[in-house]
Amino acid sequence: MSSKTENMYKDTAAGAGSRAVDEKVLENEENAILSVRDLHTTFHTDSGEVHVVNGVSFNLTRGKILGVVGESGSGKSVTAYSIMQILAENGRVTGGQILYKGEDILKYNKKQMDSFRGEKCSIIFQDPMTSLNPTFTVGWQLREALQLHTGYKTRQAANARAIELLKMVGVNEPESRIKQYPFELSGGMRQRVMIAMALACEPDILIADEPTTALDVTIQAQILELMKDLQKKLGMAIILVTHDLGVIASMCDEVIVMYGGRVCERGTADDIFYRPCHEYTKGLLRSIPSAGNMKKKLIPIGGTPINMLALPEGCAFCPRCANAMKICLTQQPEELEMPDGHFASCWMNVKEAYEEEHNGKAGA
Repeated sequence: MSSKTENMYKDTAAGAGSRAVDEKVLENEENAILSVRDLHTTFHTDSGEVHVVNGVSFNLTRGKILGVVGESGSGKSVTAYSIMQILAENGRVTGGQILYKGEDILKYNKKQMDSFRGEKCSIIFQDPMTSLNPTFTVGWQLREALQLHTGYKTRQAANARAIELLKMVGVNEPESRIKQYPFELSGGMRQRVMIAMALACEPDILIADEPTTALDVTIQAQILELMKDLQKKLGMAIILVTHDLGVIASMCDEVIVMYGGRVCERGTADDIFYRPCHEYTKGLLRSIPSAGNMKKKLIPIGGTPINMLALPEGCAFCPRCANAMKICLTQQPEELEMPDGHFASCWMNVKEAYEEEHNGKAGA
């Protein structure tokens, strides 16, 4: 690609509304219970600074489910942990804002943050066995959450509420279960206990970080159905972090696709599945089986996930992209609005927009 054409692409990108995504994030902020603006999270290691989240922005609307999807190492879980402020000791948020009902939680003191966690926002972790303490009973751990964050201060009141919560999440014989230890329960049962613990304070926001990865398929379906039912019943907003596109398709109102700590594409599930506009999203969809490609060989994404210690100047997906151009090596693509209204950050879209404009002028 010549430098002249490259400059034309840049001009086309600028003219195509490169700031539209910022406007999109801001336009429904009144309805958003959580707004993440230009979030940057870094980890300090012996090998250098690892920039894991690089300018992520989104709105979470009341009563909606937002899916965050991507490969391992894409920054999706770190985004969730940044919201909860539960990063490892060597991690810190280096830029941006996280607004809960208009207040920047990054400015909260320890007491405010302790109140935010649990009462306002709860999280379900990937593996309940590493999240539940094996030396305490299920009842003790539920009572602790209730007595710390709610009005159920006495053991009797907290115990009664714990039994109610276990019934709510479909645990059989809850009166007996509260006396058991986590290792005495099955994986699906432990995950239900984790959901009950997350819901103990009736939070406005629930973050589910790969909530079904450690479970078999039938239990996965039950847990996902349970989360949908509880979300409708309690009116919570949910951030669902996963690498499973099947989960995204069945659960989410809006989807964010992440790679290299950045947002590649955002839109509804229909936008992502039927009208993908980023090469990474297309690669993800080509690599999963469907009813239409049962006799075809699946096409995996080539190469290996990006080294976050050595992020390229341009598009993070460029080294693995079959359609990469020269501009992809040196310039990060802006998130641009597609004709159907969803957003993607890929130079191929700029190229197509430029060619359409150029051919239109030539035809005139």
